[in-house]
Amino acid sequence: MVRGIGVDLCLISRIQRVIDRDGLESPFIRKCFTEAERKEAASRSDKAAFYAARFAAKEAIFKALSASGVEHCDLRMIETLHSPEGRPFFHPTPGLDRILFEAKIHTIHLSITTEGDFAEAFAIAEES
Repeated sequence: MVRGIGVDLCLISRIQRVIDRDGLESPFIRKCFTEAERKEAASRSDKAAFYAARFAAKEAIFKALSASGVEHCDLRMIETLHSPEGRPFFHPTPGLDRILFEAKIHTIHLSITTEGDFAEAFAIAEES
């Protein structure tokens, strides 16, 4: 059963301005992204698009979880990575695992896309 849905849109140019101003170790990037996400971004040619898509994914996932009663979580608790086939997926960190269990969320479905200056993500939280 679907417990919540979320969608978010992020401007790639906005993230590019942060990278241009503060570099890849900017407070924004360190505050929002896990070490594994930053490592994956380092291998990408378009880091701003990668980070914008991942930020949109985190926001979409949080919105889907909010519909299930989750009121707050650190964005680093929401980790989004790529499968070997290239499909983005949600990886719950240990702190979020407990929150998901208490909210009875079994699965988070995630879709991410970029087009021009936009990165968009859509998430569905499904009950166990």
